Amino acid sequence: MEKLKEEFEKRFGEQPQQVFFCPGRVNLIGEHIDYNGGRVLPCAISKGTWLAVSKNRDKIFRFQSLNFSDAVELHLQQSYSKTGKAWYKYPLGIINELLQKEFSLSGLHLLFYGNLPVGAGLSSSASIEIVTAFALNELFGLKLNKLDIVLLSKKTENEFIGVNCGIMDQFAVAFAEKNKAILLNCDTLEYEQIHFGLDDYELVIINTNKPRTLADSKYNERFTECGRALKALKKELTVNNLCEIQIETFQQKKHLIGDEILAKRALHVIAENFRVEEAVKHLQNRDLKKFGELMFSSHDSLRYLYEVSGAELDTIVEFSKNFDGCIGARMTGAGFGGCAIALVKKERVDEFRRALSSFYQKKIGYLPEIFSSTAENGVGEVS
Repeated sequence: MEKLKEEFEKRFGEQPQQVFFCPGRVNLIGEHIDYNGGRVLPCAISKGTWLAVSKNRDKIFRFQSLNFSDAVELHLQQSYSKTGKAWYKYPLGIINELLQKEFSLSGLHLLFYGNLPVGAGLSSSASIEIVTAFALNELFGLKLNKLDIVLLSKKTENEFIGVNCGIMDQFAVAFAEKNKAILLNCDTLEYEQIHFGLDDYELVIINTNKPRTLADSKYNERFTECGRALKALKKELTVNNLCEIQIETFQQKKHLIGDEILAKRALHVIAENFRVEEAVKHLQNRDLKKFGELMFSSHDSLRYLYEVSGAELDTIVEFSKNFDGCIGARMTGAGFGGCAIALVKKERVDEFRRALSSFYQKKIGYLPEIFSSTAENGVGEVS
């Protein structure tokens, strides 16, 4: 944070008024069901996005980042449009959404720094969106609560950025608590903080180093496929979301879909929602081994039914299944590259890291990035 403040003064000629931090997240289990009304189980991680910010009087938004060389200046106006793939489109989208809600803003000096790998499925986009919205809410006294900030950020992602994501990412990085996972009902937004006690294990995050961009991937395609499957099932079922359907009911009614691929997508969604419920029970019973088994099952479903995995992620999970000391592993996030997570015995984490790196490099051709994390608090001001 001290380096960020020094850089801010060097670039803008003044100290920042405030500094904020928002973590990234991993989803422990419950993948691709947030936009299907399901329950998910994410937690925040130790890496994330810092924002140093001050108001200015010249009605100019000055966006700078320690991660990117391009600095952007935009005059305050009534609305903005998406600016290609530039990093600052995320905070700009938040500003645009606040302006559409007729909040009065002045110019700003904004300096960002993030240590989340971009495009790795750790919610770097939600992190930068939420930290921007939270900071502006504090700076301008907008009186938005955390849920308002989450909904505003989700709308930015859906409409300004153009990704049909659910609400999980934004919700997780806003509401997260230390040593807790959030059991979130993505339909009703009811949530419960679940103790995430790892005892003799560590949460290990493995970045495939194969970046993927949600808007350019098949994420939106899966979103559409689920909608088509739901529409077919609604011919005989009175439901609003796929996750309202029990597995037994689905097996009786899947003939309505009439398309093998759409049926596979729906089966993953419905079974994954059930896995989340079982996973929470195992956490509450402190049965991490049963929890880990569900992680492996989740990955298999994402690989064979939802088809959002890939050679890199599958290589990591394949290795993890055969490593004595790892009790569970799965891809996390949207897939198509990005990250996997694993639960590994603490005393064997270094060995796991070395052996996996060697195995992965031989099979894929380059090294992964591997680090451990605890479950952390969500967005807030850095004192």
